[in-house]
Amino acid sequence: MTESLRTVAVVGGGTMGSGIAAVAVRGGQRTVLYDLSADQVERGLDFVRGFLAKSVSLGKLAADDAEAAGNRLTGTTDLAELAGADVVVEAIFEDLTAKKDLFAQLDDIVSERTLLHTNTSTLSVTAIASGSRYPERVVGTHYCNPAPLMKLVELVPGLHTASWAQEATLSYLTDVGKTSVVVKDRPGFILNRFLIPWENSCIDALENGFGTRESIDSAVTGALGHPMGPFRLLDIVGLDIHHQVATRLYEQLKEPRFAPPPMVERMIAAGDLGRKSGRGFYSYNDTKLFGA
Repeated sequence: MTESLRTVAVVGGGTMGSGIAAVAVRGGQRTVLYDLSADQVERGLDFVRGFLAKSVSLGKLAADDAEAAGNRLTGTTDLAELAGADVVVEAIFEDLTAKKDLFAQLDDIVSERTLLHTNTSTLSVTAIASGSRYPERVVGTHYCNPAPLMKLVELVPGLHTASWAQEATLSYLTDVGKTSVVVKDRPGFILNRFLIPWENSCIDALENGFGTRESIDSAVTGALGHPMGPFRLLDIVGLDIHHQVATRLYEQLKEPRFAPPPMVERMIAAGDLGRKSGRGFYSYNDTKLFGA
């Protein structure tokens, strides 16, 4: 783990998993993307390849570097093929039992010194780590969405996370170009503890006629210095993801400010999930989110 070149396995080929795989492969790591479904693996690999191609077209990545990164990328539906991984990043759906079961399976596949990262945004890292016989090597790494574009990662030690695992995780994240902040293992960590109530309040303001989506977005970017307004951000993250995170935090904290507004539920029912569906608060001709 002292070398900058590692073998990184990402478990989960969805939006976050494929984004994290893009981070790893562009950061110079050999990267294996795993999912149960061959179709999902291929979709995830296509996302990474598209991200690299778009980065080249935007002048953010040299063509030779993109080709080299693509050559470091593979996919699999066989969990046993992760045996040689130095780092495994879990990016499956937010279900505690599923995450614990995955780490229990990995105990019998990977080395005892392999770092196990969980990308949970709402669940306890300590609780997830309890699924492993080696909770000392389990670390929370909450990537901001979209993972290839956002620099920050919340590094979350569990109750039994060893100092060597935390330090090795920090080194890895630095090597792949991320900035880390160490946070406590609490519901929502730092970012979602602040972000979800704020986004909910912006949605409430829109629904109650305080302004339009454009005027609220412009006020936030023009006066508060945010790089994008709340509705552009929500469209990128996805209204379904916002609803999921907000609901889980509300269930844990029992504070009304975390409960997703009714407007979000109506948009989800209509299929207006954001950029990935072509329509959310805004409409989009290009549903892909490649490039950095």
